[in-house]
Amino acid sequence: MSISPLQKARAAYAPKLPPALAGGANVKVNEGAPTTAVADVEKIRAIFKTTFGSPVLTFEAGGSAAAKAINVGVILSGGQAPGGHNVIAGLYDGLKSLNKTNKLYGFLKGPDGLVKDEYMELTDAIIDAHRNTGGFDMIGSGRTKLETDEQFEAARRHCEALGISALVIIGGDDSNTNACMLAEYFKSHSIPIQVIGCPKTIDGDLKNEWIETSFGFDTACRVYSELIGNIGRDANSAKKYWHFIKLMGRSASHIALECALQTQPNIAIISEEVAEKKMTLGQIVDEIAAVVAARSAAGMNFGVALIPEGLIEFVPEIKVLISELNDLLAANAEKVDAMEKGDKVKFALANLTKESAAVFATLPAGIQMQLCNDRDPHGNVQVSLIETEKMLAEMVATKLKAMKAEGKFNGKFSTQVHFFGYEGRCAAPSNYDADYCYSLGYNAAALIGAGRTGYMSSVRNTTKPASEWIAGGIPITMMMNIERRHGHDKPVIRKALVELDGKPFAFFASKRGEWAKETAYVYPGPIQYFGPSEVCDLVTKTLMLEQSK
Repeated sequence: MSISPLQKARAAYAPKLPPALAGGANVKVNEGAPTTAVADVEKIRAIFKTTFGSPVLTFEAGGSAAAKAINVGVILSGGQAPGGHNVIAGLYDGLKSLNKTNKLYGFLKGPDGLVKDEYMELTDAIIDAHRNTGGFDMIGSGRTKLETDEQFEAARRHCEALGISALVIIGGDDSNTNACMLAEYFKSHSIPIQVIGCPKTIDGDLKNEWIETSFGFDTACRVYSELIGNIGRDANSAKKYWHFIKLMGRSASHIALECALQTQPNIAIISEEVAEKKMTLGQIVDEIAAVVAARSAAGMNFGVALIPEGLIEFVPEIKVLISELNDLLAANAEKVDAMEKGDKVKFALANLTKESAAVFATLPAGIQMQLCNDRDPHGNVQVSLIETEKMLAEMVATKLKAMKAEGKFNGKFSTQVHFFGYEGRCAAPSNYDADYCYSLGYNAAALIGAGRTGYMSSVRNTTKPASEWIAGGIPITMMMNIERRHGHDKPVIRKALVELDGKPFAFFASKRGEWAKETAYVYPGPIQYFGPSEVCDLVTKTLMLEQSK
């Protein structure tokens, strides 16, 4: 295949490892005290009878036991995140350090490959061609959930046919929940197949005391921040546009917060704060309009506003509206489906409660049409398709028009809207993600060598040089709680939302008033892979603030 000069140069980059793994994946294992779950302890204990309560593990160099040859399977699950290939490369190298005859099989197109027995053996040539590259194209990914006994049995059969004694599932909170369920099934049925998870998601919502960050977050935020910086400079050059930029992150606003810390926009909305303050859509629009008007009064008819993808679901009145719409449209599905698009909007306005109808009426016509017409197979509104950035831009324009009529705004307001999502998911990993991901994979091999199952690979202290990184593992059950999903109680890894009392948000909150008034944009530029450490080996502002004393 054809490769770029950058890819050729990056192939030679040797990722750094924690000291415990520098001599290979055969390590000395230190066990902590038995663990519990973050919530719903007795329910989690009842579901995970054989894997619950396992201790936190910390590794040291010095393992000496000879390792027998084994076969291992690996799966990429869920959306892409920069560094996935390095996790597989680290796993491959770690397994070879245990025994040179160990084999690694990649199941194709995600968990579906495990269930359908679609795989390929990963060789030196395949691994070397993908070192330090972005994407998941080595073996592909998918969103099939592993949660039924039939799937678990298919996994057992296909692993046994290949002589596989361990599986590594690389994914986010749902994927690692599935990994934990599979580990429990195998162990409770005395099936000798280990299951290890690795924390992936650019959204940054899979983290806790032991998982400092999910891989890919660093790179994705740097890609988005480069683009935001470019737009900020363009805005400051042309001085005639307000740019409304939606960023990935439906369940949490970590990306929006990190990009705000990196680029210092005039406005950055944090969904968790909106929910905490029970802000209405009108209040959000009023706050944005106030910033626009203040900047305009100072001669600056331009600016940058960052909006998290999931904002709409954090606004209490919109959540109620969507719930009512779902019920209304589902209850009258046949009648509604026969209507013209515009008539569906009129039907909704006439049949919603007074409060929700009032909210619905404030929305731009295009959003009203979208809410009534874009529905999933179950009849529910497809919230993820709502163009929040366009909606807010239009609503702010309407508010400013009213303010102008009242003599409260005399400036100009022109907008450009953007959505940065897929641009960041498959970028070539930053040095941080290249090192972190390689270490996570190598560490997963150490967990396999230590005979553990139901664990997530953990590498900590990553704001320090790699010579001070701490390798080990944490039981996935430790991160579990019970949530209501589709009418049923299910064990899931608790998502980590932006903590409003945490240092990253506190720093942002202390600066946003200044950034709103001034043009204080920072232009991070593209990810740097070569050069001085202070330019190439950065960590996110979020992680630096969280780990600061």
